[in-house]
Amino acid sequence: MSTQVSEEVREALHEGRPVVALESTIIAHGLPRPRNLAVAWELEELVRAGGAVPATIAVVDGTARVGLDRAALTRIAEDPEVRKLGHRDLAPALATGATGATTVSATAWLADAAGVRVFATGGLGGVHRAWTETQDESADLRLLARVGTTVVCAGVKSILDVPATLQRLETLGVTVAGYGTDRFPGFYLASSGEPVDWTLGSPEAVAAVIRAQDRLGGPRAALIVANPVPVAEQLDPALHDRVLASGLAAAKEKGITGQAVTPFLLEYLTVHTEGASLEANLAAVRGNVRLAAAIAAAYAGGVPGGGGV
Repeated sequence: MSTQVSEEVREALHEGRPVVALESTIIAHGLPRPRNLAVAWELEELVRAGGAVPATIAVVDGTARVGLDRAALTRIAEDPEVRKLGHRDLAPALATGATGATTVSATAWLADAAGVRVFATGGLGGVHRAWTETQDESADLRLLARVGTTVVCAGVKSILDVPATLQRLETLGVTVAGYGTDRFPGFYLASSGEPVDWTLGSPEAVAAVIRAQDRLGGPRAALIVANPVPVAEQLDPALHDRVLASGLAAAKEKGITGQAVTPFLLEYLTVHTEGASLEANLAAVRGNVRLAAAIAAAYAGGVPGGGGV
């Protein structure tokens, strides 16, 4: 694979220092300009403040980049032609010299290939509502059953079928642990109401699970650390439920289906909550980035002789 690991990230991995992977789709496609670039810098600085090295991932001119310089990150944020790349899109993107922002699946794949063990994002994709009619399921789920990455997230996007997504992750053998909670987070909300089988209470506890995965060997699969958005920063639950119901009805009325449903509903939520859903999303991402840095540091500190995180 045509992959370029930045000098800073490469040196950190070689020396066994903590590294945190960050996706680029939220920057290119998830936030309005010019705020998106400011958030990109902010998230990298949060990783550094936590004692780790940020590795924002994207494809630039046909090269997969693990760790972006200022010029590349600015291009991802400002160029309206930047594509959205899942892991299935990586080969054609590299072959055609394309530039694209990586989703959860593509970021996790590239992070795993580079030896970066910890990845922070907002929310995962999952099983869509009305799955029995559409058979629509995010590529994130199957990919997470194939990589040894620890993914810190705020659950799956609440516009999806959360119980079905958790069942699918169980079927695929992907471990899900709540961070300081026994309930799976609801992305914009602190809780989806769905239980989780495991609760971990500290970065050191998460790092211990990662090391146990290392010792076990066998089939590889991600560890999902589900970190709830703080209650004080969550979207008002009543507002969330009301606007989501309205958005689902609007999508059905307009005949919106398939891949178009998620961006439509996310934009609908942003508009009809007057930006409150976007602020809750950013609060969740910031919390996940801070936690991921702490987990990466705890893991690096307990790996004899370093060895890459």
